[in-house]
Amino acid sequence: MIHVSNLTKFYGDYPAVQDVSFDVPAGKVVGFLGPNGAGKSTTMRVLAGSLAATSGSAVINGHDVFWQPVEARRSIGYMPENCPLYPEMRIIEYLRFRAGIKGLPSAKRRERIDYVIRRCWLGDVRRQLIGTLSKGYRQRVGLADALLAEPPVLILDEPTAGLDPTQIRSTRELIKELGREHTILLSTHILSEVEMTCDTAIIIHRGRVAAQGALAELSRQAGEHAWLTVKVEGQVDAEEASDLPGVANVEAQADNGCTRLRFTAADVDGLAPHVCALAAQRGWQVRELKPERQTLEDLFVRITGREEQIA
Repeated sequence: MIHVSNLTKFYGDYPAVQDVSFDVPAGKVVGFLGPNGAGKSTTMRVLAGSLAATSGSAVINGHDVFWQPVEARRSIGYMPENCPLYPEMRIIEYLRFRAGIKGLPSAKRRERIDYVIRRCWLGDVRRQLIGTLSKGYRQRVGLADALLAEPPVLILDEPTAGLDPTQIRSTRELIKELGREHTILLSTHILSEVEMTCDTAIIIHRGRVAAQGALAELSRQAGEHAWLTVKVEGQVDAEEASDLPGVANVEAQADNGCTRLRFTAADVDGLAPHVCALAAQRGWQVRELKPERQTLEDLFVRITGREEQIA
């Protein structure tokens, strides 16, 4: 549904996006994840047709964004991070205006406007001036606008930015529901948002794709880094502990009269019985035994942190 190949965008001499390539299959909700300034919004503005790329290509629903811009835009419902709304218009007036611009037939406009108002929880404020709305309600108006023309693709840039916790939860639930009917590319710098709403994640940092894949696969990559922390009392030989099966490395540190051992191993659950057996054999008193696995958040920090160090 979305195919991006070697997309590059320079602002003067500054490369905001460099050789970005990814695919978003039809019917999937894909999280575009990265720290602030990573290039997420620039990429989305290029896909939405509001910004020209320096080089590369992008195809949405079979239409080239650069050579078939009108057809590509008709396939997209775009919600920018800061929705450009008309504060002097009422919500219902604004949506009628936008429906006309999008070319919705007169017979269908009322049906679609009623649908998006209901879907985005705007019924109670439909006749309120946009300028009097809270940040959360303005976000809802922007999302309603994106849904008006029944686009097959939704591009949502930081849709929960500035919302309170209740509004964030409601918006995430709505995005999950919309994912059953639309292909969605969702940008955020909040990892938990991706985990709650998306099937696949693309991690971008410093304008480049640092990692991408299904959440299960990224979680598996994160889980490959696992440790077993054991706090024991007694005479400990760390070198002897390193000979246990499956141990890649072991670190020993004094801790209030005890020794804290940190084992690096692929299978920390399988390692635990061996550690307990060794402790019983050597007369150690085990005070603590705790497996630790790297989370998806740890993977994100490790990727972006590593790139910071390389830079």
